Amino acid sequence: MIIGTRGSKLALAQAEIVASHLSSAGIETEIRTIKTVGDVVTNHPLHKLPGIGVFVREIDEYSLAGDIDIAVHSMKDLPTVRPEKLVTAAILKRDPPGDVLITRDGVCLADLPAGAVIGTSSMRRIAQMRRFRSDLEIADLRGNINTRMKKLRDGVYDGIILAEAGLVRLGWDIGFERLDPDSFIPSANQGTIAVATLRDSGAEDAVRMLDHYQTRIETEIERIVIGVLGGGCSIPIGAFAEMVGDVSNVDADVAGDDTGAAGGGVVGGNVRVRAEVLSMDGRRYVRVDETIPVDGYAVYARRVGDALEAAGGDALVKEAVTSI
Repeated sequence: MIIGTRGSKLALAQAEIVASHLSSAGIETEIRTIKTVGDVVTNHPLHKLPGIGVFVREIDEYSLAGDIDIAVHSMKDLPTVRPEKLVTAAILKRDPPGDVLITRDGVCLADLPAGAVIGTSSMRRIAQMRRFRSDLEIADLRGNINTRMKKLRDGVYDGIILAEAGLVRLGWDIGFERLDPDSFIPSANQGTIAVATLRDSGAEDAVRMLDHYQTRIETEIERIVIGVLGGGCSIPIGAFAEMVGDVSNVDADVAGDDTGAAGGGVVGGNVRVRAEVLSMDGRRYVRVDETIPVDGYAVYARRVGDALEAAGGDALVKEAVTSI
């Protein structure tokens, strides 16, 4: 089977993880790299690139044309609305979902001097950092993870913000400060690898065994919450669902399709859902922090999204969209 992926070192590492799992099951694979708009256009902030799914669109086209059997994505890059003929056949067990700060001199966030330059291309991270340390300078940071680390070492930035999961997947043992998810709620689906295939295909049947049902539930909740508000990567929005309590009775059949509709089976446990929308300057924000049951999670997740919208999230989203 042919696996399609972006060509960055991190993307290839993710594809290798999927290939390794399939190899263990006796399925041979070949990895094919595909350039996306997000890879080609690196001189503009991500939120200013046209359209949505800038790291996904071309790979989807290869999937729909039958040129690849399996597509491997960072799940946070997947738009909430997907082509009807494609299905997220498997969601791998989640790696650490949060953000980390890496500084050139190993200084922690609280001790950085005023005016220190922090690099990130994420609107969410920019707004959250401005809220937490308004005296810091935030500069746009594009490029793959190796490029970003080089810019840090070269002194272009005093610190950069990355997803911890990327460091884990690359096997990098470097010093960092893990940012508190209460102050820096992650992007929806951060830390998660998604495997997409044509719907009702042999490839879908082959990769279903890789699906991690707890992660699927958590990520589907996050996608439902942000889907209520919309906006994509241009919006400073975070959503993080984390199963709590006794999850031993959560049935693997509870995870449903890409709509978040639960299947049958005995379920148990609860999910803590943290989500927020911020103004571009981080000075204003609304957030929710609720615990919902796993059983019927799709309905409750929608209510969380509705609550975030009603609390002022809708106005902040509209403000962000018009300011781009």
